[in-house]
Amino acid sequence: MESTQLVILAGLVIGLIYGAVGLLSGFCLMSSMRGWLVEGDGRLVRTYALAIAVAIAASQLLAGSGMVDLGKSIYLQPAFSVPVLFLGGLLFGYGMVLSNGCGSRALVLLGRGNLRSFLVVVVLAIAAQMTLKGLIAPARIALVQASQTTVNANSLPSLLATPGVTEASARALAAVVIVAALILFAIAHPAFRRSPGQIAAGIIVGLLVAGGWYVTGYLGADDFNPVPVTSLTFIAPIADALQYAMLSTGLTLNFGIATVAGVFAGSLVTALATGRFKLEGYSSPRHMLRSGTGAALMGIGGVMAFGCSIGQGLTGISTLALGSFVAVAGILLGTAAGLRGVLRVQPLAVA
Repeated sequence: MESTQLVILAGLVIGLIYGAVGLLSGFCLMSSMRGWLVEGDGRLVRTYALAIAVAIAASQLLAGSGMVDLGKSIYLQPAFSVPVLFLGGLLFGYGMVLSNGCGSRALVLLGRGNLRSFLVVVVLAIAAQMTLKGLIAPARIALVQASQTTVNANSLPSLLATPGVTEASARALAAVVIVAALILFAIAHPAFRRSPGQIAAGIIVGLLVAGGWYVTGYLGADDFNPVPVTSLTFIAPIADALQYAMLSTGLTLNFGIATVAGVFAGSLVTALATGRFKLEGYSSPRHMLRSGTGAALMGIGGVMAFGCSIGQGLTGISTLALGSFVAVAGILLGTAAGLRGVLRVQPLAVA
């Protein structure tokens, strides 16, 4: 089997596992933040924290051993725009609240029969493609060019590295401190400690991120036909998947498209096997409009931020890229604004 085919197959498997875990555990940053900030239930946010910790630990071990060069990913570029990354994160986070979930969560719910998620996936894909290559792309590119900065240190380890401290030592120090803090935050919650399913979900999702790096960065490291070094992310892959579904001629499958297909299939199979499959739709035109608006904001913001709550929140952060911390700060602030305060998204009235 050629390396490209192996990467596609592995992407499908990673997606299948993520779809199953996402359905069974409810893994979702928006749900985590809502539970923590609004409902007083901190279990899901601890699941997310544990997933970040595992993703960082495993990914940095791969990088430290020389198996994967994370520097080839889109997150560790020598130049990036802090304002665009942050603004993109804000738009994505607020859109996530409007749509009641991120892109990956929409794929999982679509597999369960939630037809609202079909609209979210399609609108997100169209908005993302418009921002990547379409009508919105020139404005995005102009903003990036006007505000991007070339930096000497593009990651936390390179920032901490000094003449007396190697980047490898700085990587280990940064990873250990962040991972320890996240794990302590997770296990300090008694209800989370009594939730083996949530603990397992956090560990599995974190390992899937590292698995994506291993597949694309090691198994896909072909000198003649290398594949892009990436891992779990859903904005551009959802856009590419929709385009591939419509215009497969002349296009090629890749890790991201295979992952998107796998998430949907994994959720669908799990929903059917566990009796969770149920067709659901919108309660009103207003509900549909709000959901579609949120999906558009996620598509636009996700492209500007170089990722989503998974693509930056887990995969980008696992590289310890400074730009990823900026984007995630925007996502968290945008989500918090949608859940609390003057910009809070009001619950829809029940007919």
